Amino acid sequence: MIILLFMKQYVIDELRAADHKTLKTHLDEYYGPAVLDGIYWISIDTDKLSEIQRQHHACQPHYIAVDLEENRLACELLVRTPNRVRCDCIRYATETQLIWIIALIDNIIKQLKIIT
Repeated sequence: MIILLFMKQYVIDELRAADHKTLKTHLDEYYGPAVLDGIYWISIDTDKLSEIQRQHHACQPHYIAVDLEENRLACELLVRTPNRVRCDCIRYATETQLIWIIALIDNIIKQLKIIT
């Protein structure tokens, strides 16, 4: 049996080595060191949570995973919780969250003057 898993992502690719270093420094400073090799967890603002995510206090904080590799930055569009693997509040980003995620990443890229 073959099981295929797909993940929706927002990706910035073809990063230069200097861009990677700049992004790593920024992510380390503002979001803490990577939890795994190149994986950062960015908490979603509580005002951006869906109704079910707001109700699940035990699952908070909710976050997105950002994967920084040598030549790309990929932002998962799955909203997760560090407290559980399965829960009704773990879902793909709502439209509001999607706009927030893309704006966050785009603002970081712009602030750091990375050309895309």
